[in-house]
Amino acid sequence: MRRPILALMASLLAALAPQPAAAQPVLNVYNWTDYIDPHVVQRFQQETGIRIRYDVYDSLETLEGKLSAGRSGYDVIVPTSEPTFARLVRAGALRPLDRARIPNWRNLDPALLARVAAIDPGNAHGAIYLWGTVGLGLRLDRVRAIAPELDTGSLDLLLKPENAAKLAGCGLAVMDSATDVLPSVLRWLGRSPDSADAADLRAAEAALLAIRPHLRAIPGSGALLDMLATGEVCVALAYSGDVIQAAARAREAGRGVELAYVPPRAGPHLFFDMLAVPADAPNPEAAHAFIDFLLRPEVIAAVSSHVRYPNAVPASRPLIVPAVRDDPSVHPAPAALAEAFVPGTPPAAAERLRNRLWSRFRAGR
Repeated sequence: MRRPILALMASLLAALAPQPAAAQPVLNVYNWTDYIDPHVVQRFQQETGIRIRYDVYDSLETLEGKLSAGRSGYDVIVPTSEPTFARLVRAGALRPLDRARIPNWRNLDPALLARVAAIDPGNAHGAIYLWGTVGLGLRLDRVRAIAPELDTGSLDLLLKPENAAKLAGCGLAVMDSATDVLPSVLRWLGRSPDSADAADLRAAEAALLAIRPHLRAIPGSGALLDMLATGEVCVALAYSGDVIQAAARAREAGRGVELAYVPPRAGPHLFFDMLAVPADAPNPEAAHAFIDFLLRPEVIAAVSSHVRYPNAVPASRPLIVPAVRDDPSVHPAPAALAEAFVPGTPPAAAERLRNRLWSRFRAGR
């Protein structure tokens, strides 16, 4: 009888012994710098028990480089609709989203989804996170003090060499992104923002090289935001939300730096940043849960309130803090967006030409 009794006692002791805790699930997120409310990340972790490992980048080129190597290890990425998201869709690098796991998809604006559907039929691979435009970040007081005759509603302010020369002393910058700068330069030249023509690209290169001696910096998005907030530059070609964030930081610092975002009157570059799941994501279940969480009106309202970019969930609008909700530079009137353009994705040969062009521009030769 001893053996059965001993076996029974061993089983009871094993049952009563502390069991090793199951490994905590981890969600790996790769997003733009300064592009989420940290409290939203904390809330998701508290609600779900899923720990978030959060990395950031400040250019689409950095994101594409990471994804092109394969096995990035990320579960959720935030590529811009054109060209990065479009290229990833065509390459089969993204997992189709399971709408059954994203019930809050119904909150998305169908009209905005339609603008992305041309590159992602049926909106199969991405949900719109935030959107914005590319335009001018300005210290209007400094610009008007130096050259009151200049038109602050036109890219002439920065891209005409004679104007850049006048304003160089107060600091000029162009963000370090061929993807997001060249379409605006081509449009300013009267060429197609999607042009793959070598002559058009040479014209864009000539325009950029003509102002290169007057630029203080060609920084990444995060660095440019800081330079604007501290008043180091007075004119910059930048993302709308970055300028608006910088303006808020400058006001909080109380150093007398007054910034404004001015979209080009002729029509700004409009972009959509997408929530997407890489095809080899290690934890797609957590990725779907996070996307669904972000599409709750109160959650995405907190994101927009913090980062000052508009989102694609109309029901969130009343929940956004008034200073952001009622700011026309954050939420442009429909008429102001009528002239906006969404650039396409250049073919591979044109992309190589653009990258070489950009390298020469950065080097100043």
